[in-house]
Amino acid sequence: MVARPVILLDNGGVMNDNQLCGEQWPPLVGEFFTPRLGGTVSAWADANRMVIQHILERANWLQRTQMSSDYASFQCRYWLDWLGGMARLVGVSLPSDEECVRLSREAEDYVTLRVRSAFPGAVEAIRYLHTQGYTLHTASGEPSIHLAPCLEVMGVRHCFGQLYGADLLDTFKEGPAYYRRLFADLQVTPADTLVVDDRPDAIAWARSLGASTVLVGSASGTTCISSLAELPALLQQIV
Repeated sequence: MVARPVILLDNGGVMNDNQLCGEQWPPLVGEFFTPRLGGTVSAWADANRMVIQHILERANWLQRTQMSSDYASFQCRYWLDWLGGMARLVGVSLPSDEECVRLSREAEDYVTLRVRSAFPGAVEAIRYLHTQGYTLHTASGEPSIHLAPCLEVMGVRHCFGQLYGADLLDTFKEGPAYYRRLFADLQVTPADTLVVDDRPDAIAWARSLGASTVLVGSASGTTCISSLAELPALLQQIV
């Protein structure tokens, strides 16, 4: 590993707890949509759980990505299906597609700014790495418009440069092409980077291009930590 690698951090599963985030989202979705479209908070919350579970099923998700010509069209279709699916379950009517897209984006901002799901020690680790002079960027499958408010809530937005998500790279995080485009956009060689992710497949894609990697989790054949809080100590040992 180079003396001071550029660090690329995933969000969900590394900085934030996906399970905790998922528990907090439904009632907040209800808080947003009830006064705007009708229904009840609990009805919207229940509808959100059902619709998200369906959308995020692996087969459905892959089909969506494969059918999309670019990320912008994927995101628009996602918002329409998300809000449309919930509205049918709640039993309320919807405005135009354009208005639905606007409401969906506003809802996601509303919720993201109210969720508190950072893993213990994650904020402290990020701030420490920043003060030590490490260059930090995100490398997430989420869109960058989610990442900015998420990091603002954590109080660490200033610690990061680019907030790479699938939208900025116009590439889904479903293969080596995601990292290839990220490295090209940053104008860095893979060997000068350290990718930290909780997905073994993402770690394998980054490593196949020459990046150093750390898995948040457990697997053979790769460097592992149990949480982001352990990364500073690990870097002191190996850099």
